[in-house]
Amino acid sequence: MRLEDMVLFSVDDHIIEPPNTFEGRIAKKFGDAAPKHHTGVDGGDDYWTFGGRRMVYMDSNAVVGRPRDEYGFEPSSLSQMRPGCYDVDARIGDMDVNGVAASLNFGTFVGMAGEVFLGHEDKELALATLQAWNDWHIEDWCAKYPERLIPLAITPMWDPKLAANEIERVKAKGCNTISFHPNPVIYGLPSFHTDHWDPVWKACVDNEVTICLHFADGSYSVPSQDSPVDVMISNMPIGLYRVASDLTYSPVLRKFPKLQFAMSEGGAGWIPYMKQRIDCVFRLHSQWTRQDFGGLKPSEVFDRNFATCFIDDPIGLQIRHEVGIKNITWEADYPHADCVWPNAPEKLWQDLVAAKVPDNEIDLITHENAARIFHHDMFKIRSRAELTVGALRAKAKAAGVDTSPMQTNRSGHAPSQSATGPVSMRDAASRLGARNQAA
Repeated sequence: MRLEDMVLFSVDDHIIEPPNTFEGRIAKKFGDAAPKHHTGVDGGDDYWTFGGRRMVYMDSNAVVGRPRDEYGFEPSSLSQMRPGCYDVDARIGDMDVNGVAASLNFGTFVGMAGEVFLGHEDKELALATLQAWNDWHIEDWCAKYPERLIPLAITPMWDPKLAANEIERVKAKGCNTISFHPNPVIYGLPSFHTDHWDPVWKACVDNEVTICLHFADGSYSVPSQDSPVDVMISNMPIGLYRVASDLTYSPVLRKFPKLQFAMSEGGAGWIPYMKQRIDCVFRLHSQWTRQDFGGLKPSEVFDRNFATCFIDDPIGLQIRHEVGIKNITWEADYPHADCVWPNAPEKLWQDLVAAKVPDNEIDLITHENAARIFHHDMFKIRSRAELTVGALRAKAKAAGVDTSPMQTNRSGHAPSQSATGPVSMRDAASRLGARNQAA
């Protein structure tokens, strides 16, 4: 196989919601209470208002195509980012030039799993808005390019029965994946060790819906607010260690053994150690902790129910069989700061070659595992030959997709340009807080 022959399915990319996301999708009875997009004046921030809050939602979530020394809290308006961040036609062009055949996209304004709606007092409006986002995502963002974009829905986490109903509703629309918060306890919700979430798990099993657990907060990755932002970014993938071990040892996977979780933006290199450790704990302590996996090891439960993924993880590729060759997937993370657009295939190919991955395993890692896990027939509409890295890049070249670096068009600067030392989590919170003042 050559680099040009790979078929890439990215299991974790993101959308910057366009201004018309909710237009015509929320009942008139809610009047002006629906989310509203505001365009900044004279180079000011673009932002949403909803529930009495002003929310700026871009920053490092939309830096793709910019020089890395401009990363940080720029950009803060649609005019400062590649249209592929928020325009579906432009997104396909950016996927083509990056050689990505298929992509699963998470929201930004709504949170990774719809967290923005949890604190809204009017739960009827919150549900209507959440459903409007799901409908927009499925019907507008994904339906135009069904072979390329895989629908993902969010659920009303404040009510598991409503969440189960929403899972059934979006499944009927062709959506096979939801995003669920990996640590609901931080919102005052019950843990995975209760039966509170059983309606959600049952709905996912009954409807063959995969559950994405995406890094969504710093509750398990930042030692202190004095820690540099680098610490949070470094710890993001391993933060899901806590989530994976918690779910593995919870009653969830014993009651619902067919559940399929996907750890989004979780990395792979740490997985073998976690599996060894949970097995060691079971061997040494299960007699008094009274754990019973029905004859299985904890690691076998993990392998049965969890998919893993990576962006840049040469170690994970080297130990891919210990990670789980039939569960490991790849992601581009467009348009976030970890993305290496438009050169993702080159970085991935370099690591595949270094790890001496054979062709059949390259296919598993780059697209076959993802297609199975997310129930997406990649070649139903287009042939494999049309979706290779080489074919897509030829298409992008013919279409004239511009890959020249974007430059800032406002007076603001990234923290690395304006700060005198490392940027701490406290600095980040302060800067973002100033932008997200109450409307």
